[in-house]
Amino acid sequence: MMNDNGKTNDEAIDKELDGVPEQFLDQGDGADGDQLAALQAELEEAKQQVLYARAETQNVRRRLEKDIADAKAYAATGFARDVLTVADNLARALEAVPAELRQHNQLEGLVAGIEATQRELEKVLGQHGISRIASVGLPLDPNQHQAMIELPSADHEPGTVISEMQSGYMIKDRLLRPALVAVAKKPD
Repeated sequence: MMNDNGKTNDEAIDKELDGVPEQFLDQGDGADGDQLAALQAELEEAKQQVLYARAETQNVRRRLEKDIADAKAYAATGFARDVLTVADNLARALEAVPAELRQHNQLEGLVAGIEATQRELEKVLGQHGISRIASVGLPLDPNQHQAMIELPSADHEPGTVISEMQSGYMIKDRLLRPALVAVAKKPD
């Protein structure tokens, strides 16, 4: 078939493709179709790998952000445990003062000062997400209470906390220190 220049289409195509390296020329044997399919499969695999890498990067970022948030929220855990011993000692000091001496002129100011210090300490602990665990009158919760002794009691259901030897505390949603408690059991 002739074109407008008087050349056949094959001659015009050959002239246009003159100088193009052989590897880029279509040989017409069907091998290019196989190569194309293989390249498309490789491209799809590469796309999947990129998607997986992005997802993994996002997961690592989320874990890191959570770890940072936890570190900020619970960084004071060790310090808080140490301060709780101070709170325990303040409570013991108040309990050691007999009721008749609390009204004595010389001790009244001291007792009032210790009580004010204890209230301020509880306020500061609360501001930092540290709260006291309720225990007396509740069923024993092994996630928050540590049973130290069992006492026979006809007045309480077995497994109920009847007294607290040491207060327990939470920091945010984690146990800081379990409450040391006495638990009721059936009388013998």
